[in-house]
Amino acid sequence: LQNTTDSPVAVETLDDVPEHVLRGLPEDVRLFPSAVDKTRLGVWATKSILKGKKFGPFVGDKKKRSQV
Repeated sequence: LQNTTDSPVAVETLDDVPEHVLRGLPEDVRLFPSAVDKTRLGVWATKSILKGKKFGPFVGDKKKRSQV
């Protein structure tokens, strides 16, 4: 017999976001529940972001377009 009860799903909150990430967000960018995965946070712009706008600091491994 298979268990049909769903286990609770952990939902990412702002408390889970490292401080350096929050400090690196531009003024017009916020973290809200993702439109793709409701259990995760997504990055949302409150105004249009100009092409080429840079913000950071970047933490992680840089990838070529062909790798993503």
